[in-house]
Amino acid sequence: MKITWFGAASLLIEYAEDRILIDPFLPLRGAENPAFLLDYVEEDSILITHGHLDHLSSIPNIMEHADATVYCSALPAATLEKKKVNGDQIAVIQPGNILHFGQIKVTVLPGKHIEFDSQIKKNTLINPRMLRYLPNTFALAIQNFSYKEGNETLIYQIDAGSKRILVLGSLNLDENTEYPKYVDMLVLPYQGATDLITPALSIIEKIEPKTVLLDHFDDAFPPISRRVDTRPLKKVLTERFPDLPVVKPTAGKPVTLLSFK
Repeated sequence: MKITWFGAASLLIEYAEDRILIDPFLPLRGAENPAFLLDYVEEDSILITHGHLDHLSSIPNIMEHADATVYCSALPAATLEKKKVNGDQIAVIQPGNILHFGQIKVTVLPGKHIEFDSQIKKNTLINPRMLRYLPNTFALAIQNFSYKEGNETLIYQIDAGSKRILVLGSLNLDENTEYPKYVDMLVLPYQGATDLITPALSIIEKIEPKTVLLDHFDDAFPPISRRVDTRPLKKVLTERFPDLPVVKPTAGKPVTLLSFK
């Protein structure tokens, strides 16, 4: 199994000849990891974890050029139809569904979005970058009203061959769900709160993965996003879980799961 991160929460997962794309996002001007429309338009199957703009807002543009099916929960599906995406290309899914894409099996699990605390809201809104990236600020302010999460965050358990990965769209778990343990890789979105280490540790302790891959730590849609320093997390994890590999991927460079035992 091969995983390629394109920035934000955008992932391409490949196994043999089969591919799925998760949360494709075209970064805004000034983003540190530029992804391009051509990175996404050849894919047939697109999965969305939730309806926030950094996970969904690029889909209308992508679908103008791609012959794909978008799999998402009810609220983002309704959002996409309002944005004139062809309803025949949208498949509404919910927790409990099992999807097959060739040899890739996807089990849909309930998730939960991280809560934006008051400090991070303050730091985001009262920031000179708002003026530096003024066109982005206006665009994000307008789009934010259209792209809602609505308590519909999903988590994807992906099985292919002998490998299993768990892809989170946000740094939180549903407290009433029993998640698979000892997965080969846990994809951990590292953004969204002032304190990220505490929820990250809680998730890792519950899942006990063999490998952790970080994503969503980059500055993909300035000025609202920020580049998160992952070194404090890596330091804590090295102390607490010395045998746990933690992968901070490079945008566009594939990570092969066979590399990790």
